[in-house]
Amino acid sequence: MNLSRGECFIARRGKFAARAHHGNPSTDTRLAATMRAATIRDGEIVIAQHPDPQPGKDEVLVRVRAAGLNGADMMQRRGLYPAPPGWPQDIPGLEIAGEVVENGPGASRFDTGARVMAIVGGGGQAELSVVHERMLMPVPQQLGWPQAGGFPEVFATAHDALFTQAGLQAGERLLVHGGAGGVGTAAIQLGVSTGARVTATVRNADNREQVAQLGATAIEPDGFEQHGPFDAILELVGAPNLGANVDALATSGRIVVIGIAAGAKGELNLAKLMYKRGRLMASTMRARPLEEKALMTRGLERHVLPLLESGAVAVPVAETFPLDEAPAAYERFAAGGKLGKLVLLP
Repeated sequence: MNLSRGECFIARRGKFAARAHHGNPSTDTRLAATMRAATIRDGEIVIAQHPDPQPGKDEVLVRVRAAGLNGADMMQRRGLYPAPPGWPQDIPGLEIAGEVVENGPGASRFDTGARVMAIVGGGGQAELSVVHERMLMPVPQQLGWPQAGGFPEVFATAHDALFTQAGLQAGERLLVHGGAGGVGTAAIQLGVSTGARVTATVRNADNREQVAQLGATAIEPDGFEQHGPFDAILELVGAPNLGANVDALATSGRIVVIGIAAGAKGELNLAKLMYKRGRLMASTMRARPLEEKALMTRGLERHVLPLLESGAVAVPVAETFPLDEAPAAYERFAAGGKLGKLVLLP
């Protein structure tokens, strides 16, 4: 549906509400409206009504069709990972896919109705989301909404960790911890696509065959250091692996920590790290400034979207949930053992 800038139609419970937009808050005649969103209340997820967000300068209003669920959302629910300033503190969600509903002043790259996907600082698990134009990417024609909604956060995280942080090269040996998760499956595929030899730890034995189909040698976590040495290690589990990671590291190897669900504090033998001339790095993405995130987004567009379009990489989706069943989705995530992404469909 092609909509003019002067009129936008927003789907709400299967119906459409027409609202005029004049751009001047003092003369804005649009009807007051609310959206549904997964909402954090006392450490639990409930579905609640919130005022519709409005796009500001260089921002785009997106009708969310799919929103991925990530470990950061689980931490935010527990009060351990607040959203950056300016983003909803009580609505989780770091990645979305949907259709452009309205462009704010200065936003012009995507037309109304365009299929887009993006990383957001929060608020993604809702019917509507406001995104800076520079964070948006086009959704490839062949990609369904669940896959699009599960793509931005995990592939951006994996791409940044492997190539910007660790400098992974063709022919190197890569170890991915937590290989069955969203970031893990993305990292495996990106490593394989660049010509690295990939090994992945997978705790659930039932998932190892499918992880192997992505191109990795799937192993159990216990004793993983015996399968080294590795030039790069992507740590998605946390501190319990720290000592063994150093043992598994090749000379001049790199460890990049981007997940600490199993613990944040551990013991490190600095002498071993020095002997191997190793590097230990850590990174988060959520609180980075817009300029950095925009550069990451352009990197995804240049290097990863072509792989997605060609079928060289895919977005494994373990299960989808309607927005009303968001609490069940969070419980499923907490249970573990899944392969790929859990995605909400508002």
